[in-house]
Amino acid sequence: MSSQATVDTTYRSPPGLLHTVLLAGAVPLFLGALLSDIAYYQTYQIQWSNFASWLIAGALLLSGIALLFALVSLLTAKRKAGRPTLYFLVLLATWVLGLINAFIHAKDAWATMPSGLVMSIVVTVLSCAAAWLGLGSQRGARAGGVQ
Repeated sequence: MSSQATVDTTYRSPPGLLHTVLLAGAVPLFLGALLSDIAYYQTYQIQWSNFASWLIAGALLLSGIALLFALVSLLTAKRKAGRPTLYFLVLLATWVLGLINAFIHAKDAWATMPSGLVMSIVVTVLSCAAAWLGLGSQRGARAGGVQ
């Protein structure tokens, strides 16, 4: 029995700390936008819609940079099928739908409901799924196994 550690070759190198922070940082921003949309839906105080717009903008910035990191990791991966591809596609869908959500929130505050709320729900769920896939793939890439 060999004591050499085996490393999962899904990624050329495991995603780093910055990728993790960007990926995990977008989730609370999208969630905050969702909660702001819920507050706006219940109170019709326009400032909640403005707050949601800023949170979405911040989340798009973080997830966009994380998307670039995911693309580089995918392009340098030896095996491009499976979890890395799924992670990239879910993160891409999160970013594209988040951009559409930002466009919805750019309209007049009264015009953002209910489509802004629905899009915020979808984008928040996708963001959580992308974080779960991305952070799960990091754990698998770093852990390796001992034979």
